[in-house]
Amino acid sequence: MPSGLALLAFLLVAVAVSGSLLVASKILRVVSTRKEPLKHATYECGEVPTGLAWMRFHARYYVVALFFVLFDIETAFLLPWATIVREAGARGLVAVGSFVVVLMLGWAWATKKGALQWQ
Repeated sequence: MPSGLALLAFLLVAVAVSGSLLVASKILRVVSTRKEPLKHATYECGEVPTGLAWMRFHARYYVVALFFVLFDIETAFLLPWATIVREAGARGLVAVGSFVVVLMLGWAWATKKGALQWQ
């Protein structure tokens, strides 16, 4: 079977399976017959909500979250290297060292700008 024909067959099967799953879930869904007022209430861990549910957060919260994600990804990149540190040798050590240096320069820049100071 030529590769183009195989790709077309794969795409047709993928569309047929996903489409049939969507149709089946629409037909077999569970529908509530009672209208509960609690269903439309804001969930706050069982507490009665006070004030509006929609409020603005300062952008600093998002900056701190982005820095967390950045350093979390850094850890994810360093973990595989740590498992083969002996086989990587000096060349691997230089590569990871430069990676960490670039990240630490970014952290130092953010600290200098005051992006991590909580106010």
